[in-house]
Amino acid sequence: MSPYKSRYAAHLLKWPPRFSDGGEPGRRTSLGFDWSLWYSGSMASVFTKIMNGEIPGRFVWEDDRVTAFLTIAPINPGHVLVVPREEIDHWTDLSDDLAAHLMTVAKTIGAALRDEFEPARVGVIVAGLEVPHAHVHLIPFDVESELSFTRANADVEPGELDRVAERIRARLTASGFDQASQTV
Repeated sequence: MSPYKSRYAAHLLKWPPRFSDGGEPGRRTSLGFDWSLWYSGSMASVFTKIMNGEIPGRFVWEDDRVTAFLTIAPINPGHVLVVPREEIDHWTDLSDDLAAHLMTVAKTIGAALRDEFEPARVGVIVAGLEVPHAHVHLIPFDVESELSFTRANADVEPGELDRVAERIRARLTASGFDQASQTV
């Protein structure tokens, strides 16, 4: 277990999550986690808990409608989740205005990721099986085979995540975006 999980998440999330038996009420994520064990629809999603400060997060963007933070299991350095503040399970249920804002923020952060990490491309994935709260994955990559959740690394050191988040915030701030969050 990484120090991040043991220090922060263990007492908050009872890390590691139990695996589902493959049936309802749970779907396994690519890492084998069953987030539905923490989410019943009547309580806040894990993303809402991160946004509310109940669970630590490495934020790179905050505005009144969306936030963006690093995933604790990045596929590549710079893997960011862009999440609406409103808990809506499926991205197709977002209002047109919120969906447009979410993608505008994703585009802005994607440009910062491109400039900071210099990948061949910044991928966008909307999957949504991990957490029942709409979100967009932004992943810097060089070859398409890198865009696989089986490559997610849950053992990244907290200091490395901090450094990556700071690089992204600095790039956004240098580009004139005051929404770049200084929250860690």
